[in-house]
Amino acid sequence: MLKSERLQYIGRLADEKGIVTATEIMSALNVSDMTVRRDLDELEKSGKLIRVHGGAQAVNYNIDFELSHFEKSTVNTEEKKAIARQAAKLIKDNDTVFLGPGTTIEQLAKEIAGRKVRVITNSLPVFEIIRQQDPDQVFLAGGTFRSHTSCFVGPLCAEVLGRLKFSAAFISCNGLAENQITTSTIEEGQVQETALNNARYRYLLIDEHKFNREDFYVYYKLYNMDGIITDATTNPNLIAHYSQYTQIIQAGKDE
Repeated sequence: MLKSERLQYIGRLADEKGIVTATEIMSALNVSDMTVRRDLDELEKSGKLIRVHGGAQAVNYNIDFELSHFEKSTVNTEEKKAIARQAAKLIKDNDTVFLGPGTTIEQLAKEIAGRKVRVITNSLPVFEIIRQQDPDQVFLAGGTFRSHTSCFVGPLCAEVLGRLKFSAAFISCNGLAENQITTSTIEEGQVQETALNNARYRYLLIDEHKFNREDFYVYYKLYNMDGIITDATTNPNLIAHYSQYTQIIQAGKDE
């Protein structure tokens, strides 16, 4: 395949999927990782797409199209790990914490697995991570299972969480636009809102690509959060703007 054909194919794939991983491109085109990196760099320089860790994002990508749990797990992985390491510093031994759904929160679960921390979650992956280290330290709030994000939602889940109190709650989201924290479904948002309302401290874990984006359902106000935890590469202009609503904690930087 000619280089021009490769570039056209990658551009179309990004437009169709919103976010495409380097692994997907390598498999589809049978080319090396280095070739894919060069092609993505060229496409970004020409304004055809936006580079993200592990792949690329379409310029006109709309957060309203929610990626699957697997697709989310393949992008911005290093940023998510850095955010999780920073968040783990805020958790003390013997705390009771709520961990919501999302691949960034799963990285946080890996950071605290094995510690003397009681974890309440509606996320099946988070539950499995903690259970493998210490099954006595994790509680899964069940309900209706949402396979797209591998979490439990619905009135039963909200009822259980509404009876519990947390030292802190750590959540992610699909988009943050000004003061509004959003996700793709009412049911998922309502469950997280219930947990946040019962937490002493509340933290939002997001990388740069969640800022200035919005999804279907607004489930919490940013000024009611105790802080945003993001990575060190997040644009300083975003940090300055969103600092008007809450504290911004950047991984790897002094608080």
